[in-house]
Amino acid sequence: MNALAVLGTRSLDVLRGFGHAAFFFVDLLRAAPAALRRFGLVVVQIHVIGNRSIVIIAASGMAVGFVLALQMYYALVTYGATESLGLIVNLALVRELGPVVAALLFAGRAGTSLTAEIGLMKAGEQLSAMEMMAIDPKRRVLAPRFLAGVISMPILAILFSVVGILGAYVVAVLLIGLDAGNFWSIMQEKVDVWRDVGNGIVKSFVFGIICTAVALYQGYEAKPTPEGVSYATTRAVVISSLCVLGMDFVLTALMFSTP
Repeated sequence: MNALAVLGTRSLDVLRGFGHAAFFFVDLLRAAPAALRRFGLVVVQIHVIGNRSIVIIAASGMAVGFVLALQMYYALVTYGATESLGLIVNLALVRELGPVVAALLFAGRAGTSLTAEIGLMKAGEQLSAMEMMAIDPKRRVLAPRFLAGVISMPILAILFSVVGILGAYVVAVLLIGLDAGNFWSIMQEKVDVWRDVGNGIVKSFVFGIICTAVALYQGYEAKPTPEGVSYATTRAVVISSLCVLGMDFVLTALMFSTP
């Protein structure tokens, strides 16, 4: 009975946590229109969240493009299908690697920053002070950061894919010696803007909502202690990464299951 009681208590705690997070997300959505009316706050957070993530996104995209082109060339040269290298790299980046890897990097770089910032504001009682002055912290603090993350994530994913394709071009054409015209022409012929590129952007948009909302929630609910903020930061990265990977499978099954 004790084991059953512990299991039941933990299950109720998990369900309670899901419900609390759902109400928090609804409150964020309700506060978003007020943040749009003060778009200057959103622009500042776009600079903090998005602009400062460009270096890691671009460097990672270039490295992924290099490695992907080499690996695909070694696999395709066996079957004499190296002319499809550009197409395979493009589809892999635009459909999967671009949105997913960019989201994981976004969660690790910007998500931790958001969680730590909100957690420290709570530990310093800045959020409580705002409530005492009849200022809703969700409208003034959380909503601009949420919108900035949602806007920044698709742009960073596009940047990752573009830089990755350029990196693949450097390896395939400049180093290996494949024909540049063939590299680009088959890509332009086979890649559909709406089905491939559009679905990749939709994925990155969903991932931006997940990563930003999880980071803000973990920071807002963190214990106001150094250990609590540290634990919330780690928890935000883990939960965001798992949610991104799980949602990627769901979105891929919905988007690309039919021809």
